[in-house]
Amino acid sequence: MTINDGAPAMTDAPEPSRYAFAHSAEAGHPDEKGTLDQDQAVLIDEVGGEPQAPVCDLQVVNDERLGIYDAIVGDREVAGLTYDVAGDDRLVLLATSVIPEFRKQGIATELIRRVLDDVRVQGKTVTIMCPIVRTFIEHNPEYTDLIDREHPGATHGHTHVP
Repeated sequence: MTINDGAPAMTDAPEPSRYAFAHSAEAGHPDEKGTLDQDQAVLIDEVGGEPQAPVCDLQVVNDERLGIYDAIVGDREVAGLTYDVAGDDRLVLLATSVIPEFRKQGIATELIRRVLDDVRVQGKTVTIMCPIVRTFIEHNPEYTDLIDREHPGATHGHTHVP
């Protein structure tokens, strides 16, 4: 089962983004610019704001076969952080998503924290392609040592677009 099985689409209609972030050329954006959609902007606001504990009992499970850390509340997958394995010692963190009704409850923050804690326990590094993870690390510098020096991924967090 994936995060969106049986759940509504993450957005009803695209809205103009208020954020942009820079990528290295490795990230597939040679112009070093990317644009966040409204869903990402909401999660950026959450992980970049004041720390808060999730308001519900949250379990995080690593589905290595699918390459996703699932956040589960009760028996429902409510969030996920997808990744690719890059060798024996590095994960490429791709995207964070949270079902709309569970946003602004600290779930994205806690999911990212637990994923990075798991990466640390495994002795691995990360390449960050997800701007939400990048913003989390910018606000929680105790995780910067996990960023792979040769392959950091997104080089800067979000910036406001006029």
